[in-house]
Amino acid sequence: MNKLILTTIALVFSLVALTQEPKKTQSIDINSTYKPVLRNAVKINLSGTQLIADTSLPNLSYKIPSQNLFYALKPITLRPLALEQDTNVYLGNRKFLKAGFGNFTTPYISAGISLGDGKKSLVNFTADYIQSKGTAIENQNYSMLNTKAVASYFLPKSEVYGGIDLNLYNYYLYGYDHSLYTFKKDSIKQQFQNVAFKIGFKNTKATESGISYNPNIEVTSFINKDKASEVGAIITLPFEKIINENFAAKIDLKADVNKYTSKSLLPINVNFTNTIVQINPAVIYHSNLFKLHGGITAAWNNKKYELLPDVYAEIPVQDKVFAIQAGWIGRFVKNSYKNLTTINPYLSPLLAQINTKETEYYGGIKASIAKHFNFSAKAGVVHYNNLPFYINDTLANDKSFLISNETSVNNFRIHGDISYINQDKFSLTGAINYNGYTSMQSNYRAWHTIPVEVTASLRWWALKTILIKSDIRFIDGSNYLAKGNVAKPMGAGTDLSAGLEFKITKNISVWGDANNILNSKYQRWHNYEVYGANFMGGILLHF
Repeated sequence: MNKLILTTIALVFSLVALTQEPKKTQSIDINSTYKPVLRNAVKINLSGTQLIADTSLPNLSYKIPSQNLFYALKPITLRPLALEQDTNVYLGNRKFLKAGFGNFTTPYISAGISLGDGKKSLVNFTADYIQSKGTAIENQNYSMLNTKAVASYFLPKSEVYGGIDLNLYNYYLYGYDHSLYTFKKDSIKQQFQNVAFKIGFKNTKATESGISYNPNIEVTSFINKDKASEVGAIITLPFEKIINENFAAKIDLKADVNKYTSKSLLPINVNFTNTIVQINPAVIYHSNLFKLHGGITAAWNNKKYELLPDVYAEIPVQDKVFAIQAGWIGRFVKNSYKNLTTINPYLSPLLAQINTKETEYYGGIKASIAKHFNFSAKAGVVHYNNLPFYINDTLANDKSFLISNETSVNNFRIHGDISYINQDKFSLTGAINYNGYTSMQSNYRAWHTIPVEVTASLRWWALKTILIKSDIRFIDGSNYLAKGNVAKPMGAGTDLSAGLEFKITKNISVWGDANNILNSKYQRWHNYEVYGANFMGGILLHF
């Protein structure tokens, strides 16, 4: 009964709902296309691609330094010398003997020998002898004997070295009028004997503090037989300190002392001491822009104090191919009997020794061109105090010379040189010097100086076995003082020589020299005519 009632009620409500209208409703629809996403990380993709071939040829330029093995203004004799320490020292052909003979009764011999390994020790001995007897002029004779020994002992960072020189020179005072005078040969003999000892100690590597040193001492004995004697000593103490790659400082201390004594000098013999002491501090600056050496020289010339300049500079331009030079330099030149007779061997014994003071102002240029060419030129003014001139001794029949001291003189000096050097196969050098002496106070002319001098030298290995050489020297005539104090000019002179050396084997060569080919009998010293054309030839052995 109850179930029937509940069913009837449900049917009634259903019918009522179906008969009513549906109720209206409001709604909002939101549409969006945005969808948040995470981007993919960007990655660098490396992929190898084949390179395109480059068929063009690169233009490569190389700057090769000049292959110059040496640079010389004058030809020099090659002799064995003490070698510096080198782990690759070449010690082949350490002995040689050169001998020959020529006209004017001229024997010639030269020899050398080297001992030691060049690493721990090295000893060199050399000797040479030559003499000639002139035929055109009586007593036109001379002879020269030179012997030398040098030795070095090498320590890990230093070197002890020393040497001895023995020299004997014989000249004859043949510059007199042979039609008026006759002299015994012994009375006009000018015989010089020189003995020199030298010892020193230097470091081959700078110390930890950058100091280099080379103290040394040389003792000499120079004698003109029966006329004069001179003994001396030169002590040198050079030190240099490297501050950094641009700066260095150095100081040189030098004492040069000699004692001179004449013999049989009329009216009375002389005996005196000549001393020069110098202290030369300097600072050196070096960079790619310029080089500068700035210093002074404090000197005591026989106890008289002088302060001299020591300043010079070099400025490279055009990639260091070309350089400008300038300087202001002062120095003392020791006019010892030995030094003066080296210039003029016909000098009479001295009555006094007065040293020369030089002050030079100069400027110049130098350059290396096209690998093998080098040239330099320099011009300047040199002021001298107490410059020695040589005049004929008219009281001794002009056969010897005296010193005429010039208290003050200026010299306008020009020097130029040029060279072409191709390793050791070919070399051609030339030089010119001009000296113009002015403003003299004690002499009317610059007696026996050389106004103009021109030199040239050729060395050419035409083949591996043939060496061709030649030298030429031209000097312009100077002035000399004749009797009655009359100034007279001297003629110019040209001396041309040529030579040939031919290798027969590796160790045997033959050689020949022709000297004064033009037969120019000029006079370097008034009344002392040189030999005419002369020839020599011989053999050269290497061991």
